[in-house]
Amino acid sequence: MHGLSFVLILYTNLVLFALLYGYVHHHRKLIAFPLAMNIAMALGGLVALSAGVFLIMQYPFHFTAITMVSALGGMGAGALFGALFDCQSMLTGLINGMMMGMMAPMLGAIVTDPYHFTVILELFVFLILAVLFAAVKRSGG
Repeated sequence: MHGLSFVLILYTNLVLFALLYGYVHHHRKLIAFPLAMNIAMALGGLVALSAGVFLIMQYPFHFTAITMVSALGGMGAGALFGALFDCQSMLTGLINGMMMGMMAPMLGAIVTDPYHFTVILELFVFLILAVLFAAVKRSGG
């Protein structure tokens, strides 16, 4: 896969996360706190994982900068989604985003077959987003 395709996939993922944020924001009053904590953890981790893996595939020798960007991005996304609900969800999303942001560039650096890994990763991303969308919808939204 070419480097530009990794950037396009990352951009697509970020747009999907932003759309889910808008949907969750619209229905936040109807979501129970256990689901809120799972949403914050999942989205903080997914943003960090996507950013870390796809940026390290695009820029393979910038480990420190990419680790910081993916950790800060995951922390920001986890805190943003968690802040929709309560402080405990925000803290959980923040910490999970940081941990995934630290690990994601390491995972991306050892990938030997980027095409198959990207396909599987995107399947996981879409599956988790679909489950979160369905959970929010079933919770009364």
